[in-house]
Amino acid sequence: MSRYSRREFIKTGVSFGAASIVAGKTAPASIKKTPAAAGVVRVVSSGNGIRATEKAMSLLKTGADPLDAVIAGVNIVEDDPDDTSVGYGGLPNEDGIVELDASVMYGPTHDAGAVASLRNIKNPSKVAKLVMERSDHVLLVGEGALRFAKSHGFKEENLLTEKAREIWLRWKENLSDEDNWFPAVSDKMTAELRPFLLTYGTINCIAINERGDLAGVTTTSGLSFKIAGRVGDSPIIGAGLYVDNEIGAAGSTGRGEANILNLGSYSVVDFMGQGLSPEEACLKTLERIAVKTKLEPRLLTEDGKPSFGLNFYALNKKGEYGSACMWSGGNYAVHDGAENKLRDSAYLYKEKR
Repeated sequence: MSRYSRREFIKTGVSFGAASIVAGKTAPASIKKTPAAAGVVRVVSSGNGIRATEKAMSLLKTGADPLDAVIAGVNIVEDDPDDTSVGYGGLPNEDGIVELDASVMYGPTHDAGAVASLRNIKNPSKVAKLVMERSDHVLLVGEGALRFAKSHGFKEENLLTEKAREIWLRWKENLSDEDNWFPAVSDKMTAELRPFLLTYGTINCIAINERGDLAGVTTTSGLSFKIAGRVGDSPIIGAGLYVDNEIGAAGSTGRGEANILNLGSYSVVDFMGQGLSPEEACLKTLERIAVKTKLEPRLLTEDGKPSFGLNFYALNKKGEYGSACMWSGGNYAVHDGAENKLRDSAYLYKEKR
């Protein structure tokens, strides 16, 4: 009896899978296939991703792979020191250290890669892609993720910008009146930075190319001043991101804990597979999360609604797109191949003015 090494087995499996595709094998009958619209090219992102959708579309129009396109798009935000929610310049954990999370998922192979609590590497989305392509794993975390990145040539650098350090310091100085950290004599800086003192910032970007292949990425520095080692939904496949090449793709921003507990992005894609539009699927998922949140009184407003923000973005195989937020006022970026602009998200509850 012949024996295969693990590497030979993997190679054989890959070859068999590729041969099956070439031979034109169809998906199992249990999977409801949504036909792609011929020649449709779309890019959808969270509201902070208008530059990402522009970049991704420009690459898709040259024939670039959709995963390469969306990663190049979010790299713009990861590299931006003025964005305090993603990558370089992201707000640190409670110890003043920036920890990044990211995931990617590729429709044609139904494969994914992710990193969590990654320090000193400003493009976690690129590392997540390498986890998918160059390892037999889906998720690497902490020191292991850093070693993996360095083994592939990534260089360590300090991700804490002066702006982010100032915000963290003001937060630390104002935590308590009984510790030994004193705030600045002038409250001007604190007032200027107060809007940054609690953020969930994240960027999600999903796309479909003219062949009907889907891909997505989600990347973040996570909740500001989190407990060291906290991991949100962004690197969790099925929560912060999910792609099914026969149905569509979805991603999220907002309160990660609520999303992890309900696998929101998987739910959105599943609802699209049942025939709901992208917007309807996002709203239906938010309704499900709101119902479960009622079991946790500390997360409810006085009138029994979720007190947090959570947002979903979706794109189906036909190129239809949509977004919905827990509360009104949200938006998202869409490039439909002709125009790149922000659009209003649907919402479950209306903010009181």
